[in-house]
Amino acid sequence: MELQQMRYVIAVAETNNFTRAAQRCLVVQSALSHQIARLEKELGARLFERTSRRVRLTPAGAAFLPAARQCLDAAERAAAEVAAAVGEVRGRLRVGLIPTVAAVDLPAVLKDFHRRHPEARVSLGVGASEDLVEQVRKGETEVAFLGIPVTARPRGVRARELARERLIAVVSPDHPLAGESAVDLRRLSSEVFVDLPAKTAGRAQSDLAFAAAGLTREVAFEVTNADYLARLVAAGLGVALLPPSYVAGLAGVTTIEVTDAPARVEYVIWGRENPTPAAAAFLELLGVDAE
Repeated sequence: MELQQMRYVIAVAETNNFTRAAQRCLVVQSALSHQIARLEKELGARLFERTSRRVRLTPAGAAFLPAARQCLDAAERAAAEVAAAVGEVRGRLRVGLIPTVAAVDLPAVLKDFHRRHPEARVSLGVGASEDLVEQVRKGETEVAFLGIPVTARPRGVRARELARERLIAVVSPDHPLAGESAVDLRRLSSEVFVDLPAKTAGRAQSDLAFAAAGLTREVAFEVTNADYLARLVAAGLGVALLPPSYVAGLAGVTTIEVTDAPARVEYVIWGRENPTPAAAAFLELLGVDAE
């Protein structure tokens, strides 16, 4: 069994197509098909169901895929550790972040990281805080930036608090509240809201604050993307509660202080196991000792 065969299997599983998989792997399709057939013969089971219209994993293929990914990750980690031993940081760094991360100028940090370690490759994934915690816990992401309520703390990972801030109200410029210098949650509870989906960490900050005050509110629009959330507010579809450091970069909205506003904490998190050389180097730029 060879690592290249595993790469071919993963490529076919992700593209559901032998031709596209071969193009991704920079080989001719016949070579890719031949290597997968050899692997299937060695394993004694077919990994793919092939028809003229589609390709999909068999139960054996679905069982093989996670282990194949682990093998490739381990091989890549081994190469990265050898490079680190001779003073070079290389390999892949997977970074997750919430859309409203503001405690760190991430583009500036990534620019510095790339300047220092040009052989390392970075992939960025945007998601909800609770999903990012799970990805880091499983080893699918090395480093992630979260924003969660002050009453919560990331579980199953190592974490460093970066900042905490109170949310502010965001309204359209022609909203009746736009001329106010400050409001409270009771006044806002009569407004229609635009917010993140229910049960996400970003939504929980506001939900918990209204519940603690004995108030209810109407969330008429749920949006997974914070930038689009702000666009709906600018269009006058509702109001929102957002971090002031994030709102500072928005146009077309008006901000109002909330006297009893909820707060959120931003964290950087990483796995409990020893970080990869690339992850350790990245955390070092943040002033974080990963050991």
